[in-house]
Amino acid sequence: MNDSKISAASWRRRDVLRSILFTAGAATMPTWLTGCVGSSSSASTAAGAESGAAPLPPSGSADQLVGRFANIGPLQAPDVNGVRTPAGFSTRVVAINGELPQSGGMSVAAPQTGGIGNRPWHIFPDGAGAVPRPNGGWIYISNSEVPGVGTLGFTFPELADVSSTIEEFTPGLAQVGTLVFDPDGTIVDSYTILSGTTFNCAGCVTPWRTWLSCEEFPNGQVWECDPYQPGEGLACPTLGFFSHEAIAIDAGNRKLYLTEDMPDGRFYRWVPDPSDWPEGAERAALQAGRLQVLCVGGDGVAGALRGPQPIRWVDAQNPHEPQHQNRLPESSVFDGGEGVWYFQGIVYFATKGDDRIWAIDVEAQTIEVIYDRATAEAPNDILSGVDNLFVTEQGDVLVAEDGGDMQVVVILPDRTLKPLLQVTGQDASEIAGIAFSPDGRRMYFSSDRGGRNGLGGFTNGLGMIYEMTVPEGV
Repeated sequence: MNDSKISAASWRRRDVLRSILFTAGAATMPTWLTGCVGSSSSASTAAGAESGAAPLPPSGSADQLVGRFANIGPLQAPDVNGVRTPAGFSTRVVAINGELPQSGGMSVAAPQTGGIGNRPWHIFPDGAGAVPRPNGGWIYISNSEVPGVGTLGFTFPELADVSSTIEEFTPGLAQVGTLVFDPDGTIVDSYTILSGTTFNCAGCVTPWRTWLSCEEFPNGQVWECDPYQPGEGLACPTLGFFSHEAIAIDAGNRKLYLTEDMPDGRFYRWVPDPSDWPEGAERAALQAGRLQVLCVGGDGVAGALRGPQPIRWVDAQNPHEPQHQNRLPESSVFDGGEGVWYFQGIVYFATKGDDRIWAIDVEAQTIEVIYDRATAEAPNDILSGVDNLFVTEQGDVLVAEDGGDMQVVVILPDRTLKPLLQVTGQDASEIAGIAFSPDGRRMYFSSDRGGRNGLGGFTNGLGMIYEMTVPEGV
């Protein structure tokens, strides 16, 4: 079997710059990386500190869940921010690219002078999460999906080898930023927790309340960041080198699941060495383990459209090298892996190339498709451009659209679909970055290419963050 431990000699330019503090185990990691926050607290779950919430059962038990958003009404006319929501919901804009955040949110009419912190909000905000603060507030964490030289290999796979080589010697321009909220929703701070990386797409909040940020280019990797203070993060080369999209964590079984956003992408699992995540330990060091790739048996990927198919995992070939150069013929192809989410034994993930949502049962070791755009029938055919995922504690699968109708669509536990919101006037953008405040009353999302129109409204631009307030009783 192959071992995905990466020696220091194999690290590249960004590893040297970012990972000076690298050590082999959690006992010698910086104190913020040995946090003792459990994954079972309600605040942690609501804020996104687990990579998932209650599952949409792949078969048979949907009647056990109702869904938080099962009874919402139709979308109303756009509000002043250009967002359509059901009756009783409201929105505000909390960040706009190039502007300092304001304590009470951003003015619709025009940019304001002054602001919070000293970093204008970054461009192209993409994947996001939230962690609770000790005072009852929370921190919204946002990736910046700024492309770099290595991104050429994402857009044009035939250039992946040369672009990844050049990327090693070219400083990245992406970053990860934060918005710090007090319990009443006032924004009190904003700072950077990672910079110098490339095309940071999604990631996840860990059960120990750090942020994993994914670089989405053929030689990209994952960076672990402390969201509670400014910093630069640490590389996690053991998690592999590929076009990382998102991550989900099964803390109970001590495994990570990772998507790859390429037309010939794979679906991965990371199994830690016993010394990296000892049984009973509160966190993984994320520095030593095995990278594995999914193989679908039975009737294969096509058969998953009809029902659960058996799966197995094989160790990745040369895990310290870019995986597009090391495809295993027995591994299964997933066309454009996007969001992924885990909770209570189910791993959900999206693939944009075929507009599908998948469900893996980690105990039964099976996979099936729970939504397929090509075969969906009205009125449940409203979802397209599947991207980021978020699963609520009541079993709703929230799917953000990349393009499509610029909606967040809910797949309810009974597998019917409802639109939760729609951003209007920004057809060149995509929705991403879904996260909730600890009490679940405020939902955040980004329009990663939205911005001001100069006329007291919003249109296509370089990125902005919305907050949607959920009414009592929902």
